Amino acid sequence: MENVVKTGLRGQGSRVSWAGRRVFLTGHTGFKGGWLALWLSHLGAEVRGYALDPYTTPNLFDVARLGERVNDIRGDIRDAAAVDKAMAEFRPEVVFHLAAQPLVRLSYADPILTYETNVIGTAKVLDAVRRTPSVRAVVSVTTDKCYENREWVWGYRETDPLGGYDPYSSSKACAEIVSAAFRQSYFTGTVGVATARAGNVIGGGDWSVDRLIPDLIRGFQSGQPVAIRRPFAIRPWQHVLEPLHGYILLAEQLLTADASKFATAYNFGPSEDDARPVEWIVERMTKTWGDGASWFQDGDPGVHEAGYLKLDASKARADLGWVPRLRLADALDWVVEWYRAQAAGADMQVFTLDQIKAYQALVKAG
Repeated sequence: MENVVKTGLRGQGSRVSWAGRRVFLTGHTGFKGGWLALWLSHLGAEVRGYALDPYTTPNLFDVARLGERVNDIRGDIRDAAAVDKAMAEFRPEVVFHLAAQPLVRLSYADPILTYETNVIGTAKVLDAVRRTPSVRAVVSVTTDKCYENREWVWGYRETDPLGGYDPYSSSKACAEIVSAAFRQSYFTGTVGVATARAGNVIGGGDWSVDRLIPDLIRGFQSGQPVAIRRPFAIRPWQHVLEPLHGYILLAEQLLTADASKFATAYNFGPSEDDARPVEWIVERMTKTWGDGASWFQDGDPGVHEAGYLKLDASKARADLGWVPRLRLADALDWVVEWYRAQAAGADMQVFTLDQIKAYQALVKAG
C-alpha cells in the first residue's frame, strides 16, 4: 500500500502523489463523500470536508469515525459566504464537489430544495473556486440520471442530450450545464474542471431512505419482508469504490500539464453484464444474507422512475485507463460483509479501510 500512496492509484504511468495534497471535499458526511474522504486520507491527502450534518442515523461519518481523518467543517453549499471562507482559508489544490440532494423520490416532495442545492449550490461552489487561486483541479459529481432518458437498451454517452424527467434528474442536468459554463467562462487554461456521471452505487454505510440496498438491509436486520417497487427496472449497479476510483484518476489527470484534454464530462459505469434488474439484486442479497430474509413486490410503485438505464464508459477507459474491477456479485458480498461487521461491533474505520485496500489490490493487479 505504501507504493500506492507514493505513486498514485494507477501505478505505472501516474506521477501524482496525494501525500500532503490539500483537498476540499463537499459532501463528506454523506455516503459517497464519506468513502472518498477516507480513501483520500488513506492516500495521504490533507482533506477538509464541507457539508451539512449527516442526514441519517446511523451514518458512515460517525460509524467509521471520519472526524478523526478529515478537517470537518459543517455548512450549507447554498451559503456563499461560508463556502468562500472555508475554501479560501484552506487553500486547496483539488476540489471534489459531491454535496447534493441525492434522492429521486425526495425531489418530488421538495423540488425547490433539490434545485437550490444541486444547481445553485454547485454554482456557489464553483464561484468560490473562482476566487481561490490555489485550486488547480475540480471534479464536480453529478449522476447517470442527467441524461434525457429514452429507455434505450444501449448505454448513454457523454455527448447524448441532457434532460431529466423528475426534479432530481433535471437538477443534475442543470448542474452539468452550470459546470460547463463556469469552465468555459472562467477556467480555460487555469483550472481543470470536469464532471463525473456515475451509475447506481452500492456499498456499506448507506442508510438512506428509498434506496434499494439500505431498504433491504433494514428489512433483513428487522426480520421484515422488504417491499420492492420496481423489480424489473435495470440500472448500472456498481460498488461505490468503482466510481470513486474514477474520480481520483480524473483529478490526477486534471493536475497534469495537459489538463485541458480531461476538463470535460466522464461516465463511470459497470460492465455491460452488470447492468442488472432490481430483482436480480434482491434475490442475490436475500440468498447471501439468509436468516429468513425475504421480499415482495409493492403493488404501488409510486412516482415515475426510469425503467431502463445504462452508461457507456468507453471514454473513461480510453482517456483515464479506468475499468471496473469488482463484479456485481462480489460487490454485493462486500456490502453484506460490511453491514454484518457493523452489526457485530467491528471497528468500521478499520473494516472500511480494509475494503479500500482490497480494492486497491485489484487495481494494482490489473
